[in-house]
Amino acid sequence: MKTRYMADTLQIGEFIDIPKIADPRGNLAVVEKETVPFEIKRVYYLYDVPSGAYRGGHAHIAQKEFLIALSGSFDVLLDNGEQKEKVTLNRPNKGLLIKEGIWRELDNFSSGAICLVVSSDVYAEEDYIREYAVFQASKSR
Repeated sequence: MKTRYMADTLQIGEFIDIPKIADPRGNLAVVEKETVPFEIKRVYYLYDVPSGAYRGGHAHIAQKEFLIALSGSFDVLLDNGEQKEKVTLNRPNKGLLIKEGIWRELDNFSSGAICLVVSSDVYAEEDYIREYAVFQASKSR
């Protein structure tokens, strides 16, 4: 499995450029309704992830997510049931769109990494597939 970077074209996920306003005092990036292809209903972030730990390890039945590395870097493993690809996120002006039905695992967090997640729905436990075997079975139907 090849690790893909921001300039690569993805098979499973999709990179989306975040509009940036450049200024000598510092850049400003804007995530609005035109930035992501869904209505934003939830925003949360991951930080202080210990070295060697991973997050994710699930798929969503209906929810879409947009991940941004606000600081530092981390890897995202994407799995659609037929193929896998690993993506490194490390730029705050480019995000990763993960559509419904995609297994994801986040790991290799650098020190100080912050992962912002913008979601298409509020938290609903019934939308999660948390067991990989169940995810695989859902893809073979």
